[in-house]
Amino acid sequence: MQWKTTRFEIDLSEPRVMGIVNVTPDSFSDGGQHADTLSALRHCEKMLREGAHLLDIGGESTRPGSPAVPLDSELSRVVPVVREAVKLGVPISVDTYKPEVMAAVLDLGADVINDIWGLRRQSTSNHPSALEVVASHPGCGVCLMHMHRDPQSMQVKPMDGDAVPQVRQFLEQAAQALVARGVTRNRIVLDPGIGFGKTVAQNFSLLARQQELLAAGFPLLVGWSRKSSIAAALQGSAPELPAPSERVIGSVAAALLAAERGAHVLRVHDVHETVQALRILSSVI
Repeated sequence: MQWKTTRFEIDLSEPRVMGIVNVTPDSFSDGGQHADTLSALRHCEKMLREGAHLLDIGGESTRPGSPAVPLDSELSRVVPVVREAVKLGVPISVDTYKPEVMAAVLDLGADVINDIWGLRRQSTSNHPSALEVVASHPGCGVCLMHMHRDPQSMQVKPMDGDAVPQVRQFLEQAAQALVARGVTRNRIVLDPGIGFGKTVAQNFSLLARQQELLAAGFPLLVGWSRKSSIAAALQGSAPELPAPSERVIGSVAAALLAAERGAHVLRVHDVHETVQALRILSSVI
């Protein structure tokens, strides 16, 4: 199985590791650590040395309750990093839901658009929608994610009922909307959106029943890294949730379970540890 992107065809015959590069001051796990262009690029290079297969650059935190970032601010954070990162010789993904940012980074040669809104957003100006931007591009890859509500309210009122069929239906419809616009299926990857408007139990049900999502016929990208559901599982009888930096082992365990259950791309903060775990998995299977 191949994931066709702007410059690369990514081999998904074994799990691929996507390193997270947050060019933000307020991301839940590493906000501010890589907020300027130079430190972000150094972080990119570090992740590649550790074994990342592709990089995901984002200029807006989408943690629960996070405020939306103005378009100009996101562009000023992301564009300088992408301009240099495309020279690193690996696929570059950009985590954005704004059509104007998508167009700008694709013009710079970005390979993948990773959209938490599943290409549902319209432009705030006289500009093509997110769906139109991706559909009109000759070859970029796209990751369509499921999110219940929006970052400001998604954990105030999470989903009701069984999340698995609801997530699958949304993702299938989002993918078919792209296919109907002429986008080939091998450009599309799906993401169930762990932590985006789901309860802890719902998140783990998406892992336990991951095969139901794979039955849609598209590769699956998953992002368990340092999420609050990991913290909830690790908390035990402790009075407080473990901090993001204390969730590494739990995150790697979830990533490994996802890979064993057929996930194709693992979006992670901790590349070195995840790559090591995948080497053990490959030795077994």
